[in-house]
Amino acid sequence: MKISATIVLLACATSSVFALNPIVVKGAKFFDSVTKEQFFIKGVAYQPRGQVTDNTTDPLADPAACARDAPLMAELGTNVLRVYEVDPRKNHDACMKTFADAGIYLLLDIATPHFSINRKSPEYGVHLYKAYKGTVDAFAKYDNLIGFIAGNEVTNDKTNTQASAYVKAALRDIKYYIKNSKQRQIPVGYASNDDEYIRDSIKDYFNCGDVESQADFFGVNLYEWCGVSTFQKSGFKDRTKEFENYSKPVFLSEYGCNLVTPRGFTEVAAIYGPEMTGVWSGGVVYEWTQENNRYGLVKVSASGEAELLPDYTNLKEQMDKVKPQGVKMDSYSEQRSAASCPAISANWKASSELPPTPSEGACECMVQNMNCVASDKVSSIPGQTGNNTLGSQLDTMCGLVSCAEIGGDAEKGMYGAFSFCSPRDKLSWLYNLKAKELMKTSPTNFCNYNGLGQEISPKRNDLTSCAKIAPDLEGSADDGTFNTLSSSGAQKATRKLIYGDAFVASVVCVLAAAFFM
Repeated sequence: MKISATIVLLACATSSVFALNPIVVKGAKFFDSVTKEQFFIKGVAYQPRGQVTDNTTDPLADPAACARDAPLMAELGTNVLRVYEVDPRKNHDACMKTFADAGIYLLLDIATPHFSINRKSPEYGVHLYKAYKGTVDAFAKYDNLIGFIAGNEVTNDKTNTQASAYVKAALRDIKYYIKNSKQRQIPVGYASNDDEYIRDSIKDYFNCGDVESQADFFGVNLYEWCGVSTFQKSGFKDRTKEFENYSKPVFLSEYGCNLVTPRGFTEVAAIYGPEMTGVWSGGVVYEWTQENNRYGLVKVSASGEAELLPDYTNLKEQMDKVKPQGVKMDSYSEQRSAASCPAISANWKASSELPPTPSEGACECMVQNMNCVASDKVSSIPGQTGNNTLGSQLDTMCGLVSCAEIGGDAEKGMYGAFSFCSPRDKLSWLYNLKAKELMKTSPTNFCNYNGLGQEISPKRNDLTSCAKIAPDLEGSADDGTFNTLSSSGAQKATRKLIYGDAFVASVVCVLAAAFFM
């Protein structure tokens, strides 16, 4: 029996090294799900860009760099990394374990330069939804994942606010996907810039509407505290006032103005002191490695050695002084109301009606109903010019037939039934629409389009039913019920909160220890 007890307890001790207690959201605060202590983010942005492979920077796929950096971060007091880009096809086990062993969680952006919503011409389609789900699938298994960020400064001024409707739709769908297919709830939020014309509208926009479409947390990239300043003079006081009644956790998703160098980080005392901890849940310093923009805490040499810079020393000095005082999860019961959605105005053009959830099945059904589709000659090569590019063909065809069913207007909150389909499928829709007109006068030559169209025999005859095909959610709930799409396109779900494997393991270990004593 003693041998069994030793084995069980040793296994528990070994497993607990890799697993941190999952962090959960309750009201407007983060909490450790096991200790029930309030959790304050002491973060650093981590996106080394010195070595780039396959046009993708993935710091969590470099075990040697992670092993080098984790102890230095732990010495600094870091408990969260914010990573902006990863490649979900790579293996991240080694780095995630290294950071977990150092007591460090991950805050991960799911949009990348390759897969993101374009603020100038926003769309949210099947390719983005699939890419976002791929990142979720790759990282949801790690207990030291604190949350996903669905977008970073996508809307950054009053000229591109419509993009926020598409980001919020993606946020809504990723939240539902996690609830539908993962073992534990993982919060999904948004990180905004601090533009004076839209700051109020955008914070309210991501907090309004159905709970299913609200951001679980809200980050602000705030650089108002520069050099020697104060809570009052910097603007931090005003920003704190604006969020004092916010219903979800809010934190500084980036901070650390470098207009004066080396940075003294005197704002740390305010961020983790009584002036801000009642409203804010900490912040993320920008950034770990020295890059061309000169925000680094450390400088990495060509041989891979990390040199501590004055900013690191200054930040550590400030971090060593702070001990943020929070509340206990069980005694915290404050319930704040969500915001009202901002009205359409000169500075805000995003409707509260969101784009639909992308459905690959709907797009496939649509194409299978056609007599005329885009041929293989249509090119989507970036930068290529000529009339065979998808972009130019879409522009041309939209001048000849209606683009209503493949387009969207986020200001009016109106979206076509196939607005989420791929550009090639959209062009096929337009070719087929025009072909129906041409068939009346030219039944044998209705799908040429200078050789870019291809006549086919339809495989189906149920076009009106295509838009009703539900999106692929890749998973089913183990409890609760799931309803149909709401008017904004969000599926609603009820599901119990599961803290995750670390919590279950800790309970098993406690019971085992009690039994064998």
